[in-house]
Formats: sequence, C-alpha cells, structure tokens
Amino acid sequence: MKKINFITFLLIVIPGFVIAQNATGTIFEDKNGNGRQDSNESGIPNVAVTNGEDVVLTDQKGEYQLPKSDAFIISVIKPSGYKYPVDENNLPLFYYNHKPKGSPDLKYTGVEVTGDLPRELNFPLLKNNEEKENFSALIFGDPQVYNEDQVSYFQKGMVSRVKKNKDILFGISLGDLVGNDLALFDPYIQVMKDLKLPWYNVLGNHDLNFDVDKDKYSDETFEKYFGPPNYAFNYGKVHFIVLDDILYPDPRDNKGYWGGFREDQLNFIENDLKHVPKDHLIVLSFHIPLSEPNGDAFRDEDRQRLFEILKDFPNTLSLSAHTHIQKQDFFKKEDGWLGEQPHHHFNVGTTSGDWYSGRLNETGIPISTMRDGTPKGYAVLNFEDNNYTIDYQVVGESEDYRMQIFSPKVVAKDQNTKAGIYVNYFMGSEEDKVEYRIDEGSWSTMKYVEDYDPSYVAMVYEWDLTEELFSGRRPSNPIKSKHLWRANIPTKLAEGVHTIEVRVEDMFGRIFTDTHEYRIVSPDQ
Repeated sequence: MKKINFITFLLIVIPGFVIAQNATGTIFEDKNGNGRQDSNESGIPNVAVTNGEDVVLTDQKGEYQLPKSDAFIISVIKPSGYKYPVDENNLPLFYYNHKPKGSPDLKYTGVEVTGDLPRELNFPLLKNNEEKENFSALIFGDPQVYNEDQVSYFQKGMVSRVKKNKDILFGISLGDLVGNDLALFDPYIQVMKDLKLPWYNVLGNHDLNFDVDKDKYSDETFEKYFGPPNYAFNYGKVHFIVLDDILYPDPRDNKGYWGGFREDQLNFIENDLKHVPKDHLIVLSFHIPLSEPNGDAFRDEDRQRLFEILKDFPNTLSLSAHTHIQKQDFFKKEDGWLGEQPHHHFNVGTTSGDWYSGRLNETGIPISTMRDGTPKGYAVLNFEDNNYTIDYQVVGESEDYRMQIFSPKVVAKDQNTKAGIYVNYFMGSEEDKVEYRIDEGSWSTMKYVEDYDPSYVAMVYEWDLTEELFSGRRPSNPIKSKHLWRANIPTKLAEGVHTIEVRVEDMFGRIFTDTHEYRIVSPDQ
C-alpha cells in the first residue's frame, strides 16, 4: 500500500491559505500515488465528506463544500473500491484537523496551531482493485498499556503472534490504547505498524485528556496522533462507523465519565447514513458497551436515539470493549430496538486480558485470562456480502481452540456427586446450543448457567493458597461468565478413562466440537 509522509501530504494537497467561508476541495483518484492531483487525475463523484456533523457528497468533478467552524476536522468517508493512503506507521491519511489556535495547553500536547483554513483541502484516494465483498478484519479490545513493560508484553505476547491471512484487509482497536499516560501513544503506534495493515483506532476512557472541563477538548492528544474520533469508511457492502462514546466530564456531576454521545455525534451518524444503501451492513465501533453490565453506564436517551437512526437498516452490528470480559447482547423490541431482527452487540475480549495479570508464561509474558474465563486474544470479523461471522482467536493457540471443558479429573464409581462438566464457549451466548456425550454415546443438552468459570476460580485460588510467590501479579477476582454451560458428570460407568465430547452450534449455525477426559475409580481402591 502506498505510504505518504503525513506532513508532506498536507503540504501537497493544500496549495494556499485564505480566509474561507466554507471548507472546499476535491477528492481525486491518485493514479501515481504522489499525493497531488495531476492533470490526468480526475475527481471522484459521490464520495461522502464530513466536518464531524454535516455530511455531503462530492459533485461530478469530485468537489465538495462543507460549513466551517472555529475548529473542526474534515474527513473523507472512503467508498468501497478505494483505499486511503497510509503513513509510515500504517495509519490512514483521510483527514485535515483545522485548529487555528491549536489545542488548549494540556498535560499531554494536542494539535499545533494550523492558522487560517486552507483555500482547498484536496484528498487523494487510491483505487483498490483487490477489494472484494468477502473479506476479514482484525478487532483488538483494550491494549491498555500503562508503562513500557506492558508495551513489551503487548508486542511480544500479542502483536507478534497475530495470525494473518490474505483476506484480512485492516484492523480496529476498540479504545483504551494506553492506560492514561498519553505519551505511550507513540510506542503503541510503533508496535502496531508491524502488523502491516491499515489500522483504525477508537478513543477509550483511558485515552483522554483529563485536565479539561469540556468534553469536546477531552480528545485533543488522540486527535494529534490518530485524527478524528468520529469517522466512517466503506469496504464491500459494509459501512463502518467509528465513534467516541465517552462523555467526559460526566455531565451529571462533572466527575468521571459516562457512556453516551453528544448531539453533534448523533447528527453525524444520521447525516452519514443518508448516503448509505439500506441493504448494506452497518458496523459501529466504540469503547463503552451499550448494554450497561455495571449499572447506569450509558445514557439511555443516546442509545435510544441511536436505535431510531438505525431502524431502517435491517443489517447491523455494534462492537465495544472496556469491560475486560467477552459478552454477546441481542437488543430486542422490549429493549428499545426498533428493527424486526434483534441488534447484535458484541463486547469484545481484550488483548491485555485481565490487565496483564496472572503468572508469566515460558517467554515471560503474563497469561492474563479474563475474569469470566475468556483467554486473552482478539476477534476476527469475516464478511460475505452484507453478512458476517465472528471468530475469537486465543493468542498462541490454534484456530480450533474455541472452548474450554472443565471436569473433575477423577470421580468415584457409582457415587452421586455435585461436581459437573462445564463448557466455556468463548464466543457463546444463551442463544447457542451446547450438547455433550460420553464415549460416543447419545447427545444430551447442556444447561446454560451464569456462574463462575471453575477453571478461572481454581487459577485464582492457586495464588491465594501458595506458600511461595509466583512470578507475575495475582489475577482479578472472578465474575460470572455469560458463556458457560453445565451438565452432571456420569459416574455409573465402567472404571477407567472416559471421553467427554462437546458439540456447539453457534449463533451463525456453525458446528464446533472438542473433547476432554476424566477417570472413574472404585472408591475402595
């Protein structure tokens, strides 16, 4: 993919500066990849361009006009069949940040003074002949590095072990790129560029400028490194919308943060979707989940307004992270969803796992299993036309590792026991069908339970019962998993080793199996 130095890119596409009433310019096909519009390079019609609230389409010459304000970001909404230029760090170049006075004086620096609005803001796009309607994307939850040691953990224990294939076109990090120290944005970027994929980033609550009194200033440093916190782009028949869903300071008491959207953001979503075909899949990415697993974590009226905007789109998916667990939610009419089919909200597990806790593995990296028993990893979104499937890839494991089966290692023959067989299917929800059988016998249905993952509980107890310190840091206390199933363990079988086989039919109709063994012993042995 063509890479352009960002500063050079701006100098090329901005030929002069005057006091402008509107932001104007041309979106053009950059055939030779030099970043400027040459005489043989035409403007591209019907490309959406936004100032963060208004969205317009380019005319037949590829030209656009947008209202300007004191400070705003112009960004191009890439159409399918094209790609953005990227800089040397594989960050897409699709925006111009207009701040005549620069960012406020903050602990972590923001955008420098830009001066008057340029006479023209022209943006190149590159023709992408390799783009197909069937493709995949990597999804990272919360890298959340707090220091250089954790940057190293993230690089060695996650990024260097990512499994890529030719169908993966780009990736998205769902916020909390760092852990409050915004000086770590650059080390994070240096790690991520090794993936050699265009990478889109979401703002998280640990990526904020906390020394501000208005929400609109809370992303100044994020803007310096990554550009707009609210933007959109297209691949195939999928329209992606990236949003900052953190209200900071919390408008209720000016302390902390709250999940939600400002009015200008909701207007942006509504204006953007006016230009998207109704049969396209809409994928929204933000940080704080819509589902409020920990109480009043998201402003209700904002979620409802979002649902109203999306009501005419039958194919939707939203992604979040933040919680350091994995969870599937399906919003139905009783939850305020206005579509005929439930809205799938996927709260993605994190690349930092349980905040880099747990024992260190053989390479010195924290194992960091999450509190609901989900191993750390990342999601792979697979798109076919306007349909999708999702895989969760546990880092360091094969693609077939989708569940963990837990049972006693040994049970007494013919004795009743309250011990059970547990299956943690990492991508699971109550909607899935999970069955088991013993020694190739008949299949029986397992019961969905919301309980603590016994494997994770046992791991935490190891820390509390050891008389010698382990390397690493004690994991968090367990919380009840939303993807756990249970069955009684049979004891009225012959002595010896028996095989438990588990079969899962997931939300996409796919079948996965795994096996586990336990032993039956006579109690008088």
